[in-house]
Amino acid sequence: MRLLDKVCIITGAGSGIGQSAAVRFGAEQAIVVVADIDREKGEETAQAIASAGGRAVFVHADVTNPESAKAMVDETIRLYGRIDVLFNNAGISGVGMLHEIEPDAWDRVMNVNIRGVYLPSKYAIPPMMERRSGSIINMSSCIAEIGLARRASYAATKGAVLSLTKSMQVDYAPYGIRVNALLPGTIMTPFVENYLKTSYDDPAAAIESLKKRQLSGELGRPDDVANAAVFLASDESKFMMGSPLYIDGGVVFGKNA
Repeated sequence: MRLLDKVCIITGAGSGIGQSAAVRFGAEQAIVVVADIDREKGEETAQAIASAGGRAVFVHADVTNPESAKAMVDETIRLYGRIDVLFNNAGISGVGMLHEIEPDAWDRVMNVNIRGVYLPSKYAIPPMMERRSGSIINMSSCIAEIGLARRASYAATKGAVLSLTKSMQVDYAPYGIRVNALLPGTIMTPFVENYLKTSYDDPAAAIESLKKRQLSGELGRPDDVANAAVFLASDESKFMMGSPLYIDGGVVFGKNA
């Protein structure tokens, strides 16, 4: 019961890493606010938590829209009176070299991945400041630290999220709020599986190529990141502030011979 009675908002909790984190938070006895733009998937996640004996509520949220992000926070405060944890997980991928990316596609990745951290945080932080307590987890990526082919827009957003995390921590440390970032490597989510199937003639060969980037020799699973999120949400990480937490199988700091 590492998150006993903590009120936790998880954005993008309808699928992938967000869904795994929501289920794990529920298993650790958190009160989980499942936030997602996809109502059907979000409600499925909330139901899965409840069916396992946990506590969860679905809140429809578009993290790029100020009114929607504020409504998500307001509904959480109305229901539970506080926010203990905000996990800014919602995000999308972007593929292509910079000169190949159309402006609309570039703007969409920026909007979801950066604005989608800014807006939920903007509205969740004041209640945390009042209570002088809170943990914010921002989803960055190990791509913020390395170069990776054809990921210009995605890399730009994840680097921005990492820098934003550090700046936020300086501003809000006096209020007892911790802000940390998760930096996953390649995680085998449904999105990644679909991308491999639709973008490569030989998806199996593509997966083997990706594995070679990892010292572990394997790709990560959503639960690997969910476990790290539980740690940052819990009081076990109380001395971590403005920190990047790598869950990348050794991509950033290691290289096989």
